[in-house]
Amino acid sequence: MSRSPGASTPDALEARIAELRAAVRRAMATGDRRSARGLRADLRDAERLWDDAVLGDGDGDAAEAGPGTNGGGGQGGHDGSEREERPERGLLPVREQVHQALTLLGAPAAPKLIGSVYAAFFPGEIAGSRLTSLRRDEERSFRTAPYARPFYLCAALTADLLAPARGLLTVSTWPLEQRIVGPLSPRTDFLTSAVRLAEHAGRGAPPPDVQRLLWRFASNIPGAVTGTVGTVDPADLAEAARAELAVHEEPDRRRRESAAARARARLDDAERLFGSRLRALHASGARASGTHESGSRRATHGERDR
Repeated sequence: MSRSPGASTPDALEARIAELRAAVRRAMATGDRRSARGLRADLRDAERLWDDAVLGDGDGDAAEAGPGTNGGGGQGGHDGSEREERPERGLLPVREQVHQALTLLGAPAAPKLIGSVYAAFFPGEIAGSRLTSLRRDEERSFRTAPYARPFYLCAALTADLLAPARGLLTVSTWPLEQRIVGPLSPRTDFLTSAVRLAEHAGRGAPPPDVQRLLWRFASNIPGAVTGTVGTVDPADLAEAARAELAVHEEPDRRRRESAAARARARLDDAERLFGSRLRALHASGARASGTHESGSRRATHGERDR
């Protein structure tokens, strides 16, 4: 079935998704479960098309699967085989993969670390190119239909300006304090993630990919490396990370709680998830204005001295 050109644009798909969600709610409210099931199927198709339009349609992944996957003009062109071939990098959409990695880390993280964690602990990998616009797409989706999804991938907020922290992703369902970063937060978040990864890895024998990831953490934590180079005992890593975390955790927590209180008082729902860009612009403008005025005063004093 052919689609009109406008139907495949992200904006049109997001409007369609919002309409379908509202229709599902109405059907359930009236007890029409049969219609609700059909609408939910349409909703899943629309969300899949949105993923394709925004994050890529997965044709490249199917092409990389190799000659044994009915990739070209063979008999495998029906819908079922296409859906089996597409998830070469994993069975989940990218946003679900990122959510799993962030949930394991338990702290704001950069896309590169998120990809490394997912590749080490979960099947498949996250295509880095698909992370570049993910947060922006999540914000657009939230502003179009607030709270329509069970979670959103959003920005960490800076403690001073409550602006989006560059290059850090969080999960909307986390407490606001957990999504704020202050001066000590990069270190406390690093240590928190080290503890969580070590505990998860310690449930069994860590495979090589997990060992390499743990080594990256252990080599930056005093007392975490107790064996040969390149190997890490998860229990030793967790213990060393907890010891240093105890030093920084309390002052970092106080700074985050103070910033979270300001955010709740000053920001709306969308800004608490994705940051206040206007506030950041005003602050940078004020600094620039102050610098200009200071320079003007110095120039004036210099002329008077002459």
